[in-house]
Amino acid sequence: MSLIRGTSLQGFPELVGALGADPGPLLDAAGVAREAVGDPGAFIRYRSLVTAVESAARATGAADFGLRLALRQGIEILGPVGVAALTAPSAAEAFRAVDQYLAVYSPAIKGSITPCPGSRYARYEFRIELKRLPPHQQVTELSLGASLRMFRLILGAGFTPVSVHLPHDALAPAADYTAYFGCPVRFAEPFGGFRLRRSELRVPLTPRGAVHDVVREYLSSIAPPTGATVTEAAGALARRLLPTGGLTLELVAGQLSVHPRTLQRHLALANTTFEAVVDALRREEAERCLRDTDMPLSQLSGLLGYSEQSVLTRACHRWFGVAPSAHRRALRRSRIGEQIGDPTESHPQTM
Repeated sequence: MSLIRGTSLQGFPELVGALGADPGPLLDAAGVAREAVGDPGAFIRYRSLVTAVESAARATGAADFGLRLALRQGIEILGPVGVAALTAPSAAEAFRAVDQYLAVYSPAIKGSITPCPGSRYARYEFRIELKRLPPHQQVTELSLGASLRMFRLILGAGFTPVSVHLPHDALAPAADYTAYFGCPVRFAEPFGGFRLRRSELRVPLTPRGAVHDVVREYLSSIAPPTGATVTEAAGALARRLLPTGGLTLELVAGQLSVHPRTLQRHLALANTTFEAVVDALRREEAERCLRDTDMPLSQLSGLLGYSEQSVLTRACHRWFGVAPSAHRRALRRSRIGEQIGDPTESHPQTM
């Protein structure tokens, strides 16, 4: 069970109330104690956060609920992790602190910045590390909206990403996203995050070295162990290499600077194989895209690294027992059923 601090729902009751609904029943149905909302010392289940935010979007009819909620949150929701970022000597060091200690806020999420090889840009990627989550597009948008506010606090109010990438179809008019982020927004992408200029990471910040060192020392004392295992690193790298169509054990081993047989041994110790890791990644990505996007099956095949759509069809029969188009229809029917049967619908809305 992965948790997240109660500050992740900061502003939730006020926004739901402003939109004409009652936040209490929504929190109750999600299993969130009302007193935990906004409390930096309280923790809630990450799945409860998803349930609360997604059901609130339905109850209020606000297609942009996640983005609206992000406007009510700042870097202070991260607690001491935010302090470490704001007292860092440079923007790069600030984001490095967030990356290193974000698990103190929630071990369920990860935010990282990596240079784009051969270009002047870098990629910020936000990931939810939990598997088998219910639909969570609103939470993804909440997280990217909050990330934008963090970037602007660190880099200056004028910061604008070069582009924003969302891993699902637009929930609101595309023009609304452009106005919100101030840049082009691309949908049904392989990742959620931003593209930014690498030069912006070199921006110096107001030096507060003594405070920064004390905060980092404190975070180091309470943070869970850092550093991915070889198996975890192989899975993360395989996920990024899927769309290339050239994903192999040898390629991943080379990127990790280990011998292929060494990688195989690590995977065996984790009771898995390279083939099983890749197959699980493909299944997860296929499920997400079929559920959350209208991506053509030919495009989905390429995203999963398949050379032909027929290979995707065979894989879906093996994973889900039906063809991809049939599984997409089943997922959509299930979502509609969940919305109709939402327990929050029985509670009257307050005006």
